[in-house]
Amino acid sequence: MNQPLYMALALVLGGVLGYFIRQKLAAEKRGFLENKLKEEAHKAETKAQEIILEAKDKAAALLDEVRGEEKERKSTLNRIEERLLEKEADLATKDKEFQSSQKALEADVKNLGEAKQELDELRARIQSELSKVAQLKPEEAKERLVKEIKEQYKDDLAELLHKLTQERQEEIEKKGLGIITAAIQRMARSHVSDLTTSTFTLPSEDLKGKIIGREGRNIRAIERLTGVELIVDEAPDTIILSSFDPLRREVARLALQKLIKDGRIQPAKIEEKVDEAKSELEKRMYEIGEEAAYEVGIFDLPKEIIHLLGRLNFRTSFGQNVLTHSVEMSHLAGMIAGELNVNVDVAKKGALLHDIGKAIDHEVEGTHVELGRKILKKYGVSDEVITAMESHHDDYPHSSPEAFIVTAADALSAARPGARRGTLEHYIKRLDDLEKIANEFPGVSQSYAVSAGRELRVFVIPEKIDDFGALQLARDIAAKIQSEMNYPGEIKVNVIRETRATEYAK
Repeated sequence: MNQPLYMALALVLGGVLGYFIRQKLAAEKRGFLENKLKEEAHKAETKAQEIILEAKDKAAALLDEVRGEEKERKSTLNRIEERLLEKEADLATKDKEFQSSQKALEADVKNLGEAKQELDELRARIQSELSKVAQLKPEEAKERLVKEIKEQYKDDLAELLHKLTQERQEEIEKKGLGIITAAIQRMARSHVSDLTTSTFTLPSEDLKGKIIGREGRNIRAIERLTGVELIVDEAPDTIILSSFDPLRREVARLALQKLIKDGRIQPAKIEEKVDEAKSELEKRMYEIGEEAAYEVGIFDLPKEIIHLLGRLNFRTSFGQNVLTHSVEMSHLAGMIAGELNVNVDVAKKGALLHDIGKAIDHEVEGTHVELGRKILKKYGVSDEVITAMESHHDDYPHSSPEAFIVTAADALSAARPGARRGTLEHYIKRLDDLEKIANEFPGVSQSYAVSAGRELRVFVIPEKIDDFGALQLARDIAAKIQSEMNYPGEIKVNVIRETRATEYAK
């Protein structure tokens, strides 16, 4: 009995439980569908907003594009308007200019009429005056008429005279420039500034040791006797001769040639060859002067003058070889004198000899101009030549056409690009001043500035200066250099006292 009841009850409970389960499942499914619908709606809403934003951006870009095009159209219109305004202003300016020109033309026509009227009145007055002076002589009438015209047109005549003078001056300057230019072009000489060193080539590298000698006695003897510093470096078969004096370098070069040819290099032989080199150089200087005079076509100079010309080949002025400068000047002066129809021979001689005093200005007191005048007078050179050369530095007045020509030739030769180097000249003067300071002290036999002026070698007479005196002399010379000269760095003063004993076996 109970079993069927239980079964019925179980069925009822199962049905109720199934109902509730179905209701719950249905509720869950409904919730899921509602969430999905909400999600789809949210997506649709988000997409709609994106579409709206994109549409707004496109609308804004389109609006900016339209505004840019509108701005560009306005700018184009403004430019067109500005050009139209400029053209209008130009037209207005041209119209004013035209009106001004028209007024000026009308004024000129009016002035022309007034001038014509004045001319008619003047003609009538002249005729009246002529009728009044008809009783005068022709010369008196002419003089009176000219006087009245001068008084009336004095300002116009003065202006005309000034104009003619100015035109004449310009014509003279143009002609002078043409003459100078032609002379420079005809005399196109190249220039190389002289240096303070020269190179001596050795036949063999082994000779360097012989030239230096044991403990350097040979090279010291050469430097002492010639005043040239010998630089023996690593350059193969080469010795550098350094001195600011070209004459000393030439003596050293000739002496080295003779020593190498002889083969016996020792102090006694060095002294002999240096003396021979000096004698040979004296002969060469005469030949050099003779060649220079022959080059410019001057053949009547005294032998002493020719020898001094040769010495100028070993002198420099601001780095320019003095003899080369003088020869070039002579050519230029001859060309200019020929164009101006003045004495060509005097102009050429005056130019060639203008610096002859520099051949001895380091030996005798006085300027090279004064020394040159004395030399030329001593050897009978004509006064015309002396007058032509003495004015090239404005020490004397230019009293002849040839004097002006020599001065012009001097300026032309010195002003050529590359002809002179002022820095080198100052450097050489400093070296020369160093040697002069040392030579002023008693007991000094000779002195040489070497190593580009950084060292001063002073040779003293051993009988007059002892060892302690040599030390004091070095201090005194250094003190005097320090007080009297301006120089970069420092200068080493070497006082050398040497005693030699010589005897001959007969």
